[in-house]
Amino acid sequence: METMEFNLLREPWVRVRTQDCTVQEVSLTDALLHAHAYVDLAGEMPTQDAAMLRLLLAVLHTVFSRVDGNGVPTPFEEPRDALQRWGKLWQLGHFPEQPIRDYLDKWQDRFWLFHPERPFWQVPEVRNGIEFGGKKLNGERSESGHTVRLFQNVSGGECEKLTYAQAARWLVYLNGYDERGGRPKAGNKPRHGVGWLRQIGFIIVKGKNLFETLMRNMVLAEREEDLLEEQKPCWELNQIRTEQSTEVPMPWNAAELLTLQSRRIILKRSLDMKGVAGYELLGGDYIEPRDAFSEKMTIWRRVSKENEKRVYMPQQHDPSRQLWREFPAILNKESHKPGVLNWNLQLQNKGILSRKEQIVFQIVGVRYDEQEASVKDCYTDQLSVQLELLNVLGRRWTERIEREVQNCMEAAEKIGQLDKGLKLAGGLDPSRFKAFKDAQKMTEAARAQFYFAVDQPFRRWLQSIDPETDEPVEKAAEWQEQAYRLAAELGRQMVEQAGAAAFVGRRIPDAKNKDKSCLYTAPKAYNSFLYDLRKLYPKQDEGGTE
Repeated sequence: METMEFNLLREPWVRVRTQDCTVQEVSLTDALLHAHAYVDLAGEMPTQDAAMLRLLLAVLHTVFSRVDGNGVPTPFEEPRDALQRWGKLWQLGHFPEQPIRDYLDKWQDRFWLFHPERPFWQVPEVRNGIEFGGKKLNGERSESGHTVRLFQNVSGGECEKLTYAQAARWLVYLNGYDERGGRPKAGNKPRHGVGWLRQIGFIIVKGKNLFETLMRNMVLAEREEDLLEEQKPCWELNQIRTEQSTEVPMPWNAAELLTLQSRRIILKRSLDMKGVAGYELLGGDYIEPRDAFSEKMTIWRRVSKENEKRVYMPQQHDPSRQLWREFPAILNKESHKPGVLNWNLQLQNKGILSRKEQIVFQIVGVRYDEQEASVKDCYTDQLSVQLELLNVLGRRWTERIEREVQNCMEAAEKIGQLDKGLKLAGGLDPSRFKAFKDAQKMTEAARAQFYFAVDQPFRRWLQSIDPETDEPVEKAAEWQEQAYRLAAELGRQMVEQAGAAAFVGRRIPDAKNKDKSCLYTAPKAYNSFLYDLRKLYPKQDEGGTE
């Protein structure tokens, strides 16, 4: 068996989608040099694409922080230098070939998937690590060592062994999204936690092709602190760390953070055929997430009290919430905006991006089991708005949009209350609603129906806002009336489906005073719902826009 095998700069392994919607495997070098010709990454899962994007960005950050588009060494002295270099690359429409080739050629020996001393993103030997078979490396299986997935995406020998290309992609994924692990065989180290990408609310800006997506997320220098350290991706480290579960300082250079070695991994080659039969793993590097602002690809939430120094943590996505429901977290003036958003706003302010630029956000997340020991699902969502809406000109829109998002959430609660009233009118035992959480759980399906009904209309409304020509009052009134109609229609359908017993209704004794009772009927519940809904969405002549 060859000592060195499968160089990632020359072998095809990165999955991309071409203009004719076919999926191809290309080398890492090709993925960068021909990014303008590919629509997007096309890995097995959105989470794998997220991790792969960060790997590609690490190369770009390193190269173009040191040299300009012509390959001339020109380090940044201040943030505006980074903006200017970004602008020239954007105008070019593709990544210049020579600077990237020169850099990758210099470091090609660090990109061997199998190497006796420096296997890519691995350690040569994992002492007392946890051993896994090839099927565990395949993230499509989404199973732990104790839980077998019932329905498989692959079968037969493909379950047990992976090609080198597959293993390379899942290696990148594992360093970002691996679940909480078991206890090592030796030492007093605790179980390692989930990977870094699981701990953040991953968000990126999408472009029309892979080149634009990479450019939109290549935050060369959002602020002065981003110039404090030279870019240091994992393959440039003089000596790789082998100690398990090691806390490291928050890197202030993008490349090091983008290639954080969250796991100590060594892939195991199959002896009987070319492929990967398994791997050995320990916990790797981890960082303190508080105020970790060198991370540009996350939503933030404030965790400190109002009268205390502001402290922020990455805000993880809720898989049950559409992205537009997180819009206030992206825009809120009390929060720290995502670095990729701030960067795109700076580009627009400098005239590098047009005033009518459309911005597309994409979030990617993972849902684990309660112990975070196995992946249950992954999810993704996108949202498109005019970039100027998020800029200085759009500030008057910020509170308006936040208010409409909040109104939608309150309308969902009104739908839940209607559902509760209909259930009680139809004969449901009131004791079933004994606690707030129980009531929320029992009306969850009704609220989800409402969010589904308003989802696409709200997205279209957001996308249609032109902050330069539209008036917030008029535009908000347009949405409010639409939201009222959608909610009222859903409520009407719920009443129709409630059944005859709910129309007749019944009296339910007061829990505290048995001499008193309350009449529950479907018409009463619906009329009360419409009254509350109209208070939430008044008619325009009733002052509904202000």
